[in-house]
Amino acid sequence: MKLALVQLKVSPDKALNVKRAAEKIHEACTVGKADLVCLPECFNSPYGTQFFPQYAESIPGHTSQVMSDCAKQNGCYLVAGSIPERDEDGKLFNSSCVFSPTGHLLAKFRKMHLFDIDIPGKIRFKESEVLSAGNEPLAFEVKGAGKFQTVKVGLGICYDMRFPCLASIYRQMGCHLILYPGAFNMTTGPLHWQLLQRCRATDNQLYVGACAPARDETGGGYVSWANTSVVDPWAKVVVEAGVEETIVYSDIDPRK
Repeated sequence: MKLALVQLKVSPDKALNVKRAAEKIHEACTVGKADLVCLPECFNSPYGTQFFPQYAESIPGHTSQVMSDCAKQNGCYLVAGSIPERDEDGKLFNSSCVFSPTGHLLAKFRKMHLFDIDIPGKIRFKESEVLSAGNEPLAFEVKGAGKFQTVKVGLGICYDMRFPCLASIYRQMGCHLILYPGAFNMTTGPLHWQLLQRCRATDNQLYVGACAPARDETGGGYVSWANTSVVDPWAKVVVEAGVEETIVYSDIDPRK
């Protein structure tokens, strides 16, 4: 199975973010021949608690409908990174939608472990001040239809990567790959981003893909570490992006 991770440059312009995401999905499928495409965390919104209420929308909603159309038009499975979601009670979540090649919404995952950090002189960020946590793991199948062996995929979002029990649950569910749309920062990124991917991969003998936004240090807000990558079950980094907007590809072999 061909996996594509889109390291998207995210701006304050929501409409532009969604448009650029659609363009990159199309590129991944037409140029890269991807079967499964993954976008980064908060791909339609700047990453910040001050932005979540402003950018939040319902699911189904405008962004999820565009993503559904993208999956259908390109005939791919799509993990639509994550977006700020507002539910019917007004609660906010950091949520990821998974679409089939027919555009059907297969499932929705809500970030389970909220990112709360306070390192004096470095960074303070408290998702729990604005967001509510999800409480259900999510696994889905990418069916090869004779082209490749079915691949079972588990899903987490960013900080979920730090919790080995979730990855272990996915291993017990028979997953071959875990995807983590994520946006580690310039403090924790260089220390833990790749380390955690390799730990989750080798602990559970599966592939791990972590998809980040491109790095943008011009806005004065939260800065993504970027470095989107895929790690194989032997903890080998098989592909890694730099900091600019790009797409990285990897073959996922469930027999490995």
